[in-house]
Amino acid sequence: MVFDISVAMTWILFLALFPICFVWLRRAWRIAVKRDFSEVAIKQGEAPPNPEKFAPYEMAINLIAGVIVVCVIVAVLGGFWHYEVWSAVAGSTIWSKFIASFALSRHAHASWLKGKA
Repeated sequence: MVFDISVAMTWILFLALFPICFVWLRRAWRIAVKRDFSEVAIKQGEAPPNPEKFAPYEMAINLIAGVIVVCVIVAVLGGFWHYEVWSAVAGSTIWSKFIASFALSRHAHASWLKGKA
């Protein structure tokens, strides 16, 4: 195996999966068990007026994405998936989680919701 930029990027992606899944699973734990809604639907550093309303969705997004990343790590370490498979699953999961959390935060801070209680 020749060490080039492709090998370096592969290792960076794989090693980045560990802190990513830790943070996402910790967020799901905080929301579900500790009832800490401080990181729910954050937009520009502010939580929405009613974060407990959006907490189950944020918890589900973080939990599902975290479990998928843990499965990717186990599959890579076990040698079950080739590079193309695990990098596609990991990349798709990361982007999907970012997009889903972004959409949830924008929905939670929507101006048309401010009139409703």
